Amino acid sequence: MKYFMLLLPIFLFSCNDSPKPVNTNQNVEFNKWLDSVWLAKVNRYPALQTEYGYRTNDDKWDNISDSMKLAEFNILTNNIDVITKRFDVNNLSGQSLLSYKIYLYNLETELAGAEYIYHDYPVSQMDGWHTKIPSTLINQHNIADNKDAENYISRVNKVPGVISQLLENLKRRENKGIVVPAIILDYVIQSSENLILDSEKSIENHPIYNDFKTKTAKINIDLDSDIRKAITENFSLAYMDLISYLKKLKNKSNNDIGVWSLKNGLDYYNYQLKLNNTIDITSEEIYEYGLSEVDRIHIEMIKIKENVGFKGDLQSFFKFMREDKQFYFPNTAEGKQKYLDSAKSIISTMKGELPKLFNLLPKTELIVKAVEPFREQSAGTAFYETPSIDGKRPGIYYANLYNMADMPIYQMEALAYHEGIPGHHMQIAISQELEGIPKFRTIGNLYVSYVEGWGLYSELLPKEIGYYSNPYSDFGRLAMELWRACRLVVDVGIHAKKWDRQKAIDYYNDNTPATNSESIGMVDRHIVMPGQATGYKLGMRHILDLREKAKNSLNDKFDIKTFHDLVLKDGPVPLFVLSETINNWINNNKSNNDEQGEMNETDVLILTNPTMGK
Repeated sequence: MKYFMLLLPIFLFSCNDSPKPVNTNQNVEFNKWLDSVWLAKVNRYPALQTEYGYRTNDDKWDNISDSMKLAEFNILTNNIDVITKRFDVNNLSGQSLLSYKIYLYNLETELAGAEYIYHDYPVSQMDGWHTKIPSTLINQHNIADNKDAENYISRVNKVPGVISQLLENLKRRENKGIVVPAIILDYVIQSSENLILDSEKSIENHPIYNDFKTKTAKINIDLDSDIRKAITENFSLAYMDLISYLKKLKNKSNNDIGVWSLKNGLDYYNYQLKLNNTIDITSEEIYEYGLSEVDRIHIEMIKIKENVGFKGDLQSFFKFMREDKQFYFPNTAEGKQKYLDSAKSIISTMKGELPKLFNLLPKTELIVKAVEPFREQSAGTAFYETPSIDGKRPGIYYANLYNMADMPIYQMEALAYHEGIPGHHMQIAISQELEGIPKFRTIGNLYVSYVEGWGLYSELLPKEIGYYSNPYSDFGRLAMELWRACRLVVDVGIHAKKWDRQKAIDYYNDNTPATNSESIGMVDRHIVMPGQATGYKLGMRHILDLREKAKNSLNDKFDIKTFHDLVLKDGPVPLFVLSETINNWINNNKSNNDEQGEMNETDVLILTNPTMGK
């Protein structure tokens, strides 16, 4: 998940400079201050501005240096001083009071990470500026006139500066003994090689050239010689420098894939678990919960296996689901288009069901696209890209159709619900459309356990209103939940229990119907995103536990639409905040004859009981 903020063409703050709040109405002025800080941060990052649809600095790239990262920590320190000394929490109320709690939590959590500023991997198959550069240009840099085209070319020409900073960041970590594992470097090298020109590649096939020509052809702009020169003399050469360094860096890498191998690695892992889950929970508790959920889901799968009349054990059924051609579209252009058309149909049908479950509905549109060729070999199975703030650029559900054997038909429903509706698109679009709430809360996916927990909850929700009528599709839903349960086990296994890569791959192969290539891809994702994969299942369980508690406490006063609105109405929040919201609803509306309506510390997952009621 990413850290998001926003931009308008306003002043830029230095590390020790901060907007001065006016001492009038505290709620109003506090919100103004929050928005000014938020806007100021995005004003420092041109690519982030483009992502949100603001065009002020479309000719520039971000400063991605480590020194800039350190400067951000100085700003956070200054902001925490402002929020605690200049604003009186006793004079805040409603959403302003909630914003105070959330923003202070964010500041404290981010500052706690300063100790681990060099523990990250600047490049990986999941993230990094080697792919962010082309992705920003292709997916977010629109060209409507000559100025837009010139800005595009300016950015292409400035790629060497970004790559130079990226190399400095990598070398600094190399000197500290933090080197990207060799297998991950192979992915990065491969995707970067797709972006260079050599004797075997013509510029006409370069993804940036094709994108520029496609966009400018619509408005009759001819800057062909300029874009050719920019790619040939700057863009391609910069990527060649990156590839050259990464190949040398492989010699200093090793087979230790877990962060336990880094200095203070286990402390760093515990920090990542807290950051991604917004709760206090130990790696061992996560591991044990994962094992229990794997067992539970296996039992449910066995029931489906028996209901469809399959003879054989669960592993044999997994093999059947992996290999039988009825469960896959052909790996052809026609097969890939059929997948996209089917996914669009699933989303369209579910869209008509939303009024049964929600009062809050998104206004921004959602489109379905295949992952672009330049990154499909290293990208994940499916993911969601947020819309622009003004809603003019829709949300995008990306399906990776590079290998159709990795995209079973029986999982298509659950994937579409998770990434699209009622999952990520609905939650994120509604968040961006909320009014009267500071932007730092409405724009961004700060909390993995909330955002991905909602996504996984959204896979289950359609079943509760009659979907997944095909038993194989229901098996697909369970397979995806099983995948997330296994993540709890494997993430801890890699980063705290010193599992090697093959042991982690074997765990997925032995316990899920996934292909070996999917298992490999997931394990390699664990390697570069410690703790992130645990947020899905823990967040889902938290939402389900809150819903069950509300049902039991409110009885006939429980309303599913109200519950969902309460979950979504404040934008992404830490799980402890979500608990407070539902707790207040229960206490204000519980049935008079329900003496057990009051929440207590053991009622809901991770209020104060991180052992999850074991």
